Amino acid sequence: MEQTGDTTAQAKDGGQISIEARVSDLVRLGIIGLFAYWTLLLIAPFALIVVWSAILAVALFPMFDALSRFIGNRPLIAATAIVVACLVLIIAPLALVAVNFADAVEILVAKLKAENFTLPVAPPAVREWPVVGERIYAAWNQIAGDLAASIIKFQDPILHAMGLVIVKLASISGGVLSFVASVILSGFLLTMSTRLAETIQVLASRIAGDKGVGFARLAGTTVRNVSRGVIGVAFLQTILCALCFAFFGIPARGALTFLVFVLCLMQLGPAIVLVPAVIWGWFVWPTSIAFAFTVVAVPIMIVDNVLKPILMARGLSTPMLVILVGVIGGTLSYGLLGLFLGPIVLSVFYELLRAWAWPPKGPSEPDNHAGASS
Repeated sequence: MEQTGDTTAQAKDGGQISIEARVSDLVRLGIIGLFAYWTLLLIAPFALIVVWSAILAVALFPMFDALSRFIGNRPLIAATAIVVACLVLIIAPLALVAVNFADAVEILVAKLKAENFTLPVAPPAVREWPVVGERIYAAWNQIAGDLAASIIKFQDPILHAMGLVIVKLASISGGVLSFVASVILSGFLLTMSTRLAETIQVLASRIAGDKGVGFARLAGTTVRNVSRGVIGVAFLQTILCALCFAFFGIPARGALTFLVFVLCLMQLGPAIVLVPAVIWGWFVWPTSIAFAFTVVAVPIMIVDNVLKPILMARGLSTPMLVILVGVIGGTLSYGLLGLFLGPIVLSVFYELLRAWAWPPKGPSEPDNHAGASS
C-alpha cells in the first residue's frame, strides 16, 4: 500500500512538473511572439526597401563575386562599383525623360503665349476606319479647328486628369527614391554576403532540415533567373528601342524609351509603343523609311519570346509554365515586387507539392512505376 501511494505521489509530481514546463514554454513563446510583433511594426515602413535590397543582392551576387575576384578579392570596391553602376542606370533614363518633358512643356507654353498653337487636321485615312472612323474624324477636326473653345469646353475633365497625373507622378517619384535606397542598401548586403548566406542556411536547416536548405537555394536561383530573364531582357529591348528611336528620329523618344522599359517589366512588351509608332511612320514617312522601321521594330517586339524561356529555366527543375504564371500573376497582384515574389512562391510551393505527392523512395522500397514499365 505504501509503495502504491508513493507511485501515485510521484505521478502527480511528474504531471505537475510537466504542466509547469508547458506553461513556461507557452510564456516564452508569447514573449518571443510579442517582441516579433513589435519588431515587425518597427520595420514595417522599411519593409519594401529591405525586401528590394535583398532581391537585388541575390540577383547581383554573381556579378559582385566575379568583379571582386577580378580586382583581387576587394568586396568593398566591387560593391561600390556595382551600386554606382545601378544608380547610373536608374537615374540616367529618368533624367532623359525629365529633360524631354521639360523641353516639350517649354515649347507648348511658348506656342500658347504666341497664340499660334494649332493641331494638325485628321488624315483622310481615318474616315475609312470601321465603325468609329467618321466620329473620330469629325471630333478631331472640330478640336483642331477651335482648340481654345475645346479646352474651355472640356476644362473640368482636363483638370481632373491633370490632378491624377500629378498624383501618379508623386507616387512614381516616391517609388524611385525607395528603389535608390534599396540599391544602396543592397551594396552593404553584398559586402556581408558570406555571413548572410551562412545565416540563411542555418535558419532554413533549423526550420525544415535539408529540404529547407534546398528551398533557400531554389529561391536564390529563381531570383537570379527572373532577373536575367525579365529585367535583363527588358533592359536589352529598351536599349534596342532607344537606338531605333534615335536612328529614325522618333519624337519624344526619351519618354517612349522609359515607357518601353516599364511595359517590358510588366510583361506587356514593347509592342504597345512600337505598333503605334509603326502606324504613325507609315502615315508620315516615305514608304522606304517606314518599311525599314517596321523591319527593325518587329524583331525587337518578339526577341523576348526567344530569350526568356532560355534564361528563366536555366538551372531550375520547376517547369517554365509555373515560373511564367508566377511572374505574370505576381506582377498583376503586387506590382514590380511581385515580379520576383510570384515565381519564388510558386516554385517553392510546386516543389513542396511534388515532395508530398511523389516522395523519394528508399533503397528497400520497390518502384512501382519502374515495375509497371518493365
